[in-house]
Amino acid sequence: MKTPPLADAPVRSADDLTGRWHAVLGSAEFDRRSLWLTWFGADGRQLPVVVPVEDLPLVPDPVLLVGLREVHGSVVGDQLGGAGHLALALCRPGEPAITAADDDWAEALRSVLDDDRVAGTWTLHLAAGGSVLPLVAAPSGVWTG
Repeated sequence: MKTPPLADAPVRSADDLTGRWHAVLGSAEFDRRSLWLTWFGADGRQLPVVVPVEDLPLVPDPVLLVGLREVHGSVVGDQLGGAGHLALALCRPGEPAITAADDDWAEALRSVLDDDRVAGTWTLHLAAGGSVLPLVAAPSGVWTG
């Protein structure tokens, strides 16, 4: 049996999304902070692009966050017909335990992404120490069967 490319296998649940990030990031150990972005259509299929933002600062940068919201709006509008999901992975060195700095990034992302245009269409995972775990889960109703 041939396994379809990742982009052809739809994500249908929060567990599927965590598994997808694990497949994309593997059991990587990171030596610097980065934020990885990818998008999913309403059918759960991933766009064939993953964008890493390298050398992420410890403290969230408001200009970066606003730019991220604008990029998301462009991708959803231009590539996904106006409806899509932004999946983010905060990657960093260290143990796979959520830190205060990780929480700061989650809160900063909420402050920019939880507006009328983007709210409920994004998630955040933490990749550290060879593990991947959810930091901001999708609201109920995002994943369809």
